[in-house]
Amino acid sequence: MEKLEQLYEGKAKKVFKTDNPDVLIVSYKDDATAFNGEKKGTIVGKGAINNRMTNHIFKLLEERGVPTHYINELSDTDTAVKAVSIVPLEVIVRNYSAGSFAKKLGMEEGIKLKVPTLEFSYKDDALGDPFINGYYALALDLATQEEIDKIASYAFKVNEVLIEYFAKLGIDLIDFKIEFGRYHGEIILADEISPDTCRLWDKETHEKLDKDRFRRDLGHVEDAYKEVFKRLGIE
Repeated sequence: MEKLEQLYEGKAKKVFKTDNPDVLIVSYKDDATAFNGEKKGTIVGKGAINNRMTNHIFKLLEERGVPTHYINELSDTDTAVKAVSIVPLEVIVRNYSAGSFAKKLGMEEGIKLKVPTLEFSYKDDALGDPFINGYYALALDLATQEEIDKIASYAFKVNEVLIEYFAKLGIDLIDFKIEFGRYHGEIILADEISPDTCRLWDKETHEKLDKDRFRRDLGHVEDAYKEVFKRLGIE
């Protein structure tokens, strides 16, 4: 399978057409951005880690009943995926207080929430991905009520599977962002699950093993990504 015309280049990935209209190739980059693109840099080896970790986790989620866009891994940085139409919602699940949630509510980071929370952001970089709710999504015709319900159900299932999975690796899943797409009328999980899109803290030391090390200039960013990948045990 070969890359043809480039359809899109985002902060972390490029997307290419193939000779099959139902199949795209996603190519992961080492580029890193934060604060809606205001901070830019490079995390060496990030593309390969995020690609292979996402594929590993998507296969696990498929086994647990969450449909994804994954087809097959083509190389360390390239993967064939189903050609979805992305629903313009960023879907965030939180298990502990951290980041913007903690700041907005005046909480310390690391407080375990009574129940996981679900929130939506309107996927629009120019607007700074503003926080919205399901009523906004309906009013703006971003998704139907059936789609919103399915997205919420899948998001909590992803959370349940990942909490259990990461716990075995000695990692607490603090929060994560996922995206969904439409594929032949069905809602399926798309985008990625990686240290770029999850907050992952070591269970014992609470050391951050994710993109917050880049956002907050904590150093040892590459080491954190490599540590997560090592714990996954992917050959």
